[in-house]
Amino acid sequence: MSTATKTVNETAGILTNMNQMGHEQVVFCQDESTGLKAIISIHNTVLGPALGGTRMWHYNSEAEALEDVLRLSRGMTFKSAIAGLNLGGGKAVIIGDSRKQKNEALLRRFGKFVESLNGKYITAEDVGMSTRDMEYIHMETSHVTGLPEYMGGSGDPSPVTAYGVYMGMKATVKNQTGSDNLKGKRVAVQGTGHVGQYIIDHLIKEGAKVWVTDIFEDRIKECTSKYSVEVVEPEAIYDLDVDIYAPCALGGTLNDDTIPRLKAPIVVGCANNQLKNELTHGRQLIDRNIVYAPDFLVNSGGIINVYGELSGYDTKTAMKKAEFIYDVTLEVLNGASLQGITSQEAAMQFAQKRIQSIAKINQTR
Repeated sequence: MSTATKTVNETAGILTNMNQMGHEQVVFCQDESTGLKAIISIHNTVLGPALGGTRMWHYNSEAEALEDVLRLSRGMTFKSAIAGLNLGGGKAVIIGDSRKQKNEALLRRFGKFVESLNGKYITAEDVGMSTRDMEYIHMETSHVTGLPEYMGGSGDPSPVTAYGVYMGMKATVKNQTGSDNLKGKRVAVQGTGHVGQYIIDHLIKEGAKVWVTDIFEDRIKECTSKYSVEVVEPEAIYDLDVDIYAPCALGGTLNDDTIPRLKAPIVVGCANNQLKNELTHGRQLIDRNIVYAPDFLVNSGGIINVYGELSGYDTKTAMKKAEFIYDVTLEVLNGASLQGITSQEAAMQFAQKRIQSIAKINQTR
C-alpha cells in the first residue's frame, strides 16, 4: 500500500469515527520548533461554544490520543448539557510528558491554534496542566478559562469539581441506603491529584475511612502528609472490600478485567470516561448490582466553575450551582431504575433532551 493510499484510508477512518460519535470538527496541530503535537476536538456547539480542558499526557500512540480526545470532547457535550450550561463540548490533548516537555513556548504555540478557531473552542485546565499554563496560553488567545485569580479568573477548578463529586457520592449513597451520611463508609480513591485530594478532604472530614493509590509517588507522599489514609498498590485498589470505589485518575478503569474484581457496591469518581465501553460495561455493573454515578454528571463542577468566568466569577455561586449535582444524580439514578436502563443511558437521555429542545429553538430564529 502506498503512503498516499494509507493516508487516505486513515483519514476515512477518522471521519467515520467522527460521524459515528457526532463530532463537528477535529483539528490536528503540530509545530516542529516547539515540539508541539496536539489535537483539538469539537463535538457539538448547539448550546454554545465548545468549552473543555486541555490535557497533556504521554500517550502510547497518536491513535490512542485521538481516541481519548474524541471520547473526552463528546463527554463534555453531555456534561455541559446536564449541568444546564449554555456551552457545547470540546477537548484538547497535547501529546507529551507534562513533567519533562511542557514549557512556555510550546503552550503559547498551542494558544495560537486555539485562537485560530475564533472562539468556537474555549480551553481550560485538565490533567497535566495548571493555572500557570493557562496564563501562557492566554498570552496568545482570549479563548481560555481557568486563569489565575489575580488575572480575574476562577483559579484552580479542582475544589468545585471535587465538591460536585462529593455531592454525587452522597446522593448515590442516599439512593441506595436512604441516608447520605458518609461517616464510617469505606472509600477507595484511585488517583490523588488535585481533585482527588479535595475529595479525600471532604471524606475525611465526614468521618469516612479512605484507601488511596497513585502511579506518582510524590502525590502519595503529599496526600499522606495531610490525611490519615491507607496506601495500596495501583492494581490492588480494585480488590478492596469497600463501600465506594472512586476512580479519580484516567478513564477506562471500569472494564472486563476490573469489574469482576470490584467488591464496592457503589462507583462514584471524578475521572472522565470511566466505562471502557458505555453499554457493555454499564450493563456489567448492573449485573453485579453495582450502582454507577455517571462521571460526566458528578464531575461537572469543574465546567460549572470555569463557565462563571464568562459572565463574572463568584466562588459562592459556583459552589451553590455544584450542589445541584446532588438532585440531578438522584433523578438520574431513579430514572434508570424505573426504565430498566443503565445510569449512563439515563444521564445521556437527560442531556440529549436539553440539546434537542434548544436545537429546535435555534431552528426558529
